[in-house]
Amino acid sequence: MGPTNAALVKLFRADQKLREAQARLETASRDVRVQERRVAELTERLKAAQQRLREQQSQQGQLELDLKARDAHIEKLRTQQQNAKNHKEYQAFLVEINTSKVDKGKVEDQAIKTMEAVETAQKEVKEVGALLETERTKLATLQQQIGGRLTQLQAEIDQLKPQRDAAYEAVPPKGREAFDRLSERFEGEALSAMGKPDRRREEYICEACNMSLVTDVYNRLHSRDDLIFCPSCKRILYIPEDLPVEAAVNVKGAKSEKKSKRDKGGEKVEEGAEEAASQ
Repeated sequence: MGPTNAALVKLFRADQKLREAQARLETASRDVRVQERRVAELTERLKAAQQRLREQQSQQGQLELDLKARDAHIEKLRTQQQNAKNHKEYQAFLVEINTSKVDKGKVEDQAIKTMEAVETAQKEVKEVGALLETERTKLATLQQQIGGRLTQLQAEIDQLKPQRDAAYEAVPPKGREAFDRLSERFEGEALSAMGKPDRRREEYICEACNMSLVTDVYNRLHSRDDLIFCPSCKRILYIPEDLPVEAAVNVKGAKSEKKSKRDKGGEKVEEGAEEAASQ
């Protein structure tokens, strides 16, 4: 292969190593991230429960003050009733007292509901708080268990990045543009090796999509420095190390054919004479 194709293969392999290391880091840190999200969700849930509790407690306090004010008002009406000057005035105070008692009863019902809401909110705050502490403990344990592993994987990535960057800069601009475009499309699988399913035949395929390739593709890749794309999946094709010329081109068949045209004494036999002998 030409220098551009060779540089692309080197970039492809360096890119694959970096992606594999990043994938290992992603897998190793996934449990920690899941646990971190769990802790964050419970933290927000606890904050919301605490806010509801404060609101309910505030409402409860206001209702308690309201009931005290109503009790004081009713007590004042009773005092005024006892000092009534006549029966009519007495009855008027009585009606007002009864009305105040009814209103007070409504406030008492509301206060009972608010008290129940406060108890429910307190229970939720307690339960969520306990669950949050449990999940925080799990998170700390996970971080301790894989902390060293994450550091090691990150160091591996930091080591591979300069190698990948150097390989990238070694590719000509046209090759980089094609590599970037196809890497984004195929999640890093920008190149595909040529394959030869039957070593006895000069038939090739794209290893990525199994599309059959014409024989000339191998010859062009071997002798030129062109970017050749698979006609099906559009990946950049390259010749793998296990498919050298002696394995890719069927030279044994040609040798056998030449050998068959020589007689037992080593003399070359003309095709016409060979036919006559066979007849």
